Amino acid sequence: MKIRKKHNLTERDVDRIIEMAWEDRTPFDAIFTQFGVKESEVIDLMRQEMKKSSWKMWRERVQGRKTKHMKQRNFDEGRFKCSRQKQITHNKISKR
Repeated sequence: MKIRKKHNLTERDVDRIIEMAWEDRTPFDAIFTQFGVKESEVIDLMRQEMKKSSWKMWRERVQGRKTKHMKQRNFDEGRFKCSRQKQITHNKISKR
């Protein structure tokens, strides 16, 4: 609760931070740029907002992950985009 107050985060902001933290290719720097929340604060926020088992699973996934840290990434710009991304809607592949 104290991170929410410190950064004046709405429920929607917290949901978006959690979503960004779960995404493999979204770095903590992007969360900081958008919301002003540091990596350690994101970790604390995730711990507060998630079930213990979910938090442990997330923490194992992101610990040491190169894509979550801008300085460790091996690419400078752009995002990964599936070649079929335009064809996928509502989690279904559209007919061709």
